[in-house]
Amino acid sequence: MEKYVINGGKALHGEVEISGAKNAAVAIIPATVLAQDVCVIENVPNISDVTILFQILTDLGAKVRYLEKNTVEIDTRHITEPVVPYEWARHLRASYYFLGAFLGRFGEAHVSPPGGCNFGVRPIDQHIKGFEALGATVTTDFGFINATSEEMFGSHIYLDVVSVGATVNIMLAAVRAKGLTILENAAKEPHIVDLANFLNSMGADIRGAGTDVIKIHGVDIMHGTNYPIIPDQIEAGTYMTITAATGGEVLIKNVIPKHLEAITDKLIQAGCEIQEFDDSILVRRTGKLLKTNVKTLPHPGFPTDMQPQMTTLLAIAQGTSIVTEGVWDNRFKYVDELHRMGAKIQVDGKVAVVEGVEQLSGAQVKALDLRAGVALVQAALSAKGTSEIEDIHWVERGYEDLIGKLQKLGADIKKVTIPDAAFAKNA
Repeated sequence: MEKYVINGGKALHGEVEISGAKNAAVAIIPATVLAQDVCVIENVPNISDVTILFQILTDLGAKVRYLEKNTVEIDTRHITEPVVPYEWARHLRASYYFLGAFLGRFGEAHVSPPGGCNFGVRPIDQHIKGFEALGATVTTDFGFINATSEEMFGSHIYLDVVSVGATVNIMLAAVRAKGLTILENAAKEPHIVDLANFLNSMGADIRGAGTDVIKIHGVDIMHGTNYPIIPDQIEAGTYMTITAATGGEVLIKNVIPKHLEAITDKLIQAGCEIQEFDDSILVRRTGKLLKTNVKTLPHPGFPTDMQPQMTTLLAIAQGTSIVTEGVWDNRFKYVDELHRMGAKIQVDGKVAVVEGVEQLSGAQVKALDLRAGVALVQAALSAKGTSEIEDIHWVERGYEDLIGKLQKLGADIKKVTIPDAAFAKNA
């Protein structure tokens, strides 16, 4: 087991390069199954979620090899069994994207229910509704979600709630279905658009991605492609809030500023100065942080994956802020860890009342999920004294070279191994 040790209170300065988008990568990698060919994916983030997906593909018979540090060649021609067992599926939520990809290629899929971060019930009823509308039969037997279809046909599908996962899975299943699929109330996140562009580069015919109506004309054959993944808006947003929290100045490179507009707007309200360029953004904070209210919403609203970082930032802002979680039911569990650092936050259901303090204090804390974990890193960087953060495997699911990037900005952070005896005692 490993932990982060952070000596806080230092303003960060310099430049940081943003990696490929985690949320796009975990959809695009399963989608390579549809090509039944060789795909070369560029700007692939080096994170544990991606490593697990590559292991799943390898176990299924695909050939995966790195051509460069962040460029991967994936050959899925030799996959014959559309099955993802529990030992892999339990590690990440995105394993369920193999349901749609396998259905599209084989007409059947057998995937163990997925794992990943636990911050509320995330049912897949909308996924199943979409599969069934396309002509599949879906059952749950012996620990597997089983979807089978003799032949799939395009359909008119309306999602009862906006769901990124269901939008992705229905797109994957529908690209090879006969006829036209119209998906209404679809998610509009940047990684939905990126997936659609990737599928189109393989021969799919998808229109309307990025709006709430996506039209998918089924095709008979798809082929290999060479495709670069978009930059990670959540990683970029995280470095924006970290810069604001420490009171520094950082140029964040390899970004799409339009994807960051909701985050940028809230940071300006909180007292930060932000300059946008073509593919970079400069964040500076010299004065006091100011209170502001935030509500997370589906894109283009404020992203739920930035809620813990923003709440942690407002914990050291002047005045009282209100943060409302509009997407998930149970995403404030990390607040108890912030209390150990001196934060004053009261949670009532999906609403947090954040009373700003002058500065947080170093403490021993645990990461509870991916974004909550990186929010604790942010808190520790701005805090007075030394913090130790355990269960950092959550953080490394979604942030490439976090330690190296922060050190280059002047952070005093290192990763150390917890001796087995000490770990057993703490457990």
